[in-house]
Amino acid sequence: MSEQGYEKEFVNEAFDTNWIAPLGLNVDGFEKELAEYVGIDHAAALTSGTAAIHLALKAVGVREGDIVFCSSLTFAGSVNPVLYEKAIPVFIDSDYETWNMSPVALAKAYEKYPSPKAVIVVNLYGQAADYDAIREVTDKYGTPIIEDAAESLGATYKGIQTGMLGDIGIFSFNGNKIITTSGGGMLVCKNEDVTQKAKFWATQARDNAPWYQHSELGYNYRISNIAAGIGRGQLKVLNERIEYKTLIYEFYKKSFSDIAEIQMMPVCEYGSPNYWLSSLVLDNSCFIKPNDIIRALATKNIESRPIWKPMHMQPLFSSSAFFSSRNEESSVSEDLFNRGICLPSDTKMTLEDMQVVVGIIRKLFGKTELHRESLDVQKVL
Repeated sequence: MSEQGYEKEFVNEAFDTNWIAPLGLNVDGFEKELAEYVGIDHAAALTSGTAAIHLALKAVGVREGDIVFCSSLTFAGSVNPVLYEKAIPVFIDSDYETWNMSPVALAKAYEKYPSPKAVIVVNLYGQAADYDAIREVTDKYGTPIIEDAAESLGATYKGIQTGMLGDIGIFSFNGNKIITTSGGGMLVCKNEDVTQKAKFWATQARDNAPWYQHSELGYNYRISNIAAGIGRGQLKVLNERIEYKTLIYEFYKKSFSDIAEIQMMPVCEYGSPNYWLSSLVLDNSCFIKPNDIIRALATKNIESRPIWKPMHMQPLFSSSAFFSSRNEESSVSEDLFNRGICLPSDTKMTLEDMQVVVGIIRKLFGKTELHRESLDVQKVL
């Protein structure tokens, strides 16, 4: 995959104009261009997706002691901001159809906690949760949704860009995301007052006064003009990256289509993922285990990882409430963690790189040749 290196143009502009601080043309431009991409009028560029979730929680009024429903199958950055505000996370299981928040488990949580202050819904591995089904539950209680679209920039749900599906949306531009500023994030909301307030809090809540005056607690959460310049350059190739990520997923799927014990993460008909990470699960009866694959790839210096370890299984949250979509003894998120693997999915991968990954895994299953169904994707790659 070839990329144009647009980032240097914007970064050089930041140096040439001597705007290195967390303001400048790149910050304004990055906000404007990303907002246009997702179909909104305004956005707030921040230092991380975690910072964006923190400010989103503040914006919907989360305070000490409040209940916040959270997806369990996610990264800790989705949940830690709940603790920043001394609120109480309650974890919601996934379903097998989407790997995202289960509306069934969510409804169970409301039976015990009918007045949560917010629901944080994660779009796992680049695929949107089923927001219509989730809103059928949350709308009964008037609970605002914070959409954690950290992994799903460019994905859609029923024709709508992710980030636009909740009351407030957040994105991450961490180094491993589909586009990156090394570290960075964005908050988007249809209500301009929310994005303006987020910018205010993110710049140490400095009052409009001729001296440094502060009437509220603020944070150092504003992105730098240099990082924003990198983001502007990366945004120009986002669609190209999604196309290539799609091909990587299809190559894996077709390469393993003759191995019954392997199932790729499902792709839901209601939308189009950005295929951030290509992930698979192994059948419970499979003689090969996830660690067998991880170790086999590691012998060739190829990194792969387990599916996210669910938050309700983390020591930090061992005392937190959790609601399963199955029964009290088991959960979908734990099952996916036990059987799942995230495969190498970087857009710098060549066809030869992918063939090596597939070859190592197929060999574990006694398959020595590449499966013929992968040939169609190879022609495109």
